[in-house]
Amino acid sequence: MSLPNRGDVQTAPFNQRLAMLLATAMFVLVVDTSIMNVSISAVVDDIGATVSGLQSTIALEALVSAAFILIGGKIGDLIGRKRAYVIGLCCYAIGAVAMTLAQSLLPIIIFWALIGGLGASLLLPAMQSLIHGNFEGDAQKRVYALVGASAAVAAAVGPLLGGFITTFLSWRVAFLLEALLIVVVLLGIKLVRDVPYTGPRELDLVGSFLSIVGMGGVVLGILVWQEGGEAVGALLAVGAVGLGGLVYWLVRRKHHGRPTLLDPDLFQARTFRFGATGQMLQQIALGGTMIVLPIYLQMVLGYNAMQSGLSIAPLSLTMFAVALLIGKKPGAWRPASLIRSGFLLLLVGLALLVPVVPRADSGWWLLIPLVIAGAGLGLLVSQLNNYTLSPISDERVSEAASVNSAAGSFGLSFGLAFAGGLMLASLSTIFTGMATSSTVLPPAEQQQVATALEEDAQVVSNAQLEELLTGQPEEIQDEIIRINTEARPLALQIALFVPILAGLAGLATSFRMMRIPDPKPAGTGEGSILG
Repeated sequence: MSLPNRGDVQTAPFNQRLAMLLATAMFVLVVDTSIMNVSISAVVDDIGATVSGLQSTIALEALVSAAFILIGGKIGDLIGRKRAYVIGLCCYAIGAVAMTLAQSLLPIIIFWALIGGLGASLLLPAMQSLIHGNFEGDAQKRVYALVGASAAVAAAVGPLLGGFITTFLSWRVAFLLEALLIVVVLLGIKLVRDVPYTGPRELDLVGSFLSIVGMGGVVLGILVWQEGGEAVGALLAVGAVGLGGLVYWLVRRKHHGRPTLLDPDLFQARTFRFGATGQMLQQIALGGTMIVLPIYLQMVLGYNAMQSGLSIAPLSLTMFAVALLIGKKPGAWRPASLIRSGFLLLLVGLALLVPVVPRADSGWWLLIPLVIAGAGLGLLVSQLNNYTLSPISDERVSEAASVNSAAGSFGLSFGLAFAGGLMLASLSTIFTGMATSSTVLPPAEQQQVATALEEDAQVVSNAQLEELLTGQPEEIQDEIIRINTEARPLALQIALFVPILAGLAGLATSFRMMRIPDPKPAGTGEGSILG
């Protein structure tokens, strides 16, 4: 493979309206879950459900979309990528309308979690396939950058928007606005040119089943781990066996010349392997950061959801601005070089947060680290999708997009769960150690205090903890507040090493990217993969 021609010429004017509609579709897809997460209390009060029931529904939606995402790309091939895109958007609209009208948990489970989850599995690969087929050269890079930035910003500012609308209007209004945005996107569907699929039309049923078991088992294991449930190891083992069986089945079926759910030759392309790996690591870093920072701001500094969202805003705004800026001049630098710079800046920003956490008394302390980390994420979201998918032929782009989306979804779930789980485990250990070594707490009460802190203090601020301690002797109150004050920053610092390690692994991957030629767009012929 030779280096691509830096003088790529667009074959058609840049369709800015179509690019904005695709970015809006991605924004809606990502912000949907954010709205649900911040609206849990309000939804529970309105429809008479339980918090655990609603949390399980959110987990179900994530599970369905992950389990079926590899199949979603193949279905898009068979029914048409444009049709799959429309059906996916309609599924999301159905879920949003159901949330607007719901009076009980059952319709939310059916329409938002099940139908919406299936819609996501169709929408993600179809959208990336349509970007691939509707834009070429520099225009394609710009749209991938715009859509990637839109997804990242939705993940970052979604809780702020959802919290604002839920607080001052209603959670139902938030979902109604989501449905209206989908209508706007669908009104522009005539701008989308379908991308024909000319490959085999036979569905690989065994491969489809193994992909459901594999992806579903892994994601379910992560979700159960995040909620502190049991049988995590068994679920992860089932997922690993399913994915291992899928690999074996695909290779064997390919060897016999039969159609496969995914072409195993896809993974022989180093640009695709490195790009999908970078996507996963970037999402682990983003997920870990987005679980640690809100907890720090709310539990340590006592911020509410609005204040937390405003404090994190520099991350998302910088990410969006850098992605757009780089997207407008996509041919000025090597993609691998930009990816390397992105992971390096992300690492610097996250590393600066570690010493800041125990010293900060306001969100302003986070400004410079978040701007640096946001610039790094902006470089990454502007490059990774295009780097991974641009050399894939139109015929194979859906399955490649499915794998790329699965890697990103898995990375985000893993980052959220692992950073959150590590933080709580660290809190438990630090609480116990500080309580049992305290010279103020009576020996008979040390274990009782440690247990109480593990169960209660990890989810309340110091101000709330003071209310719980009313009636205790003053010296006992002061000591427990001291333990709580010192333990949380330590646990949060430990949890920050999840995104930091992901950033280090991403940086190492980017150096491997630098040693190979840049991917050529599929349309240039020589550099196309699986063409």
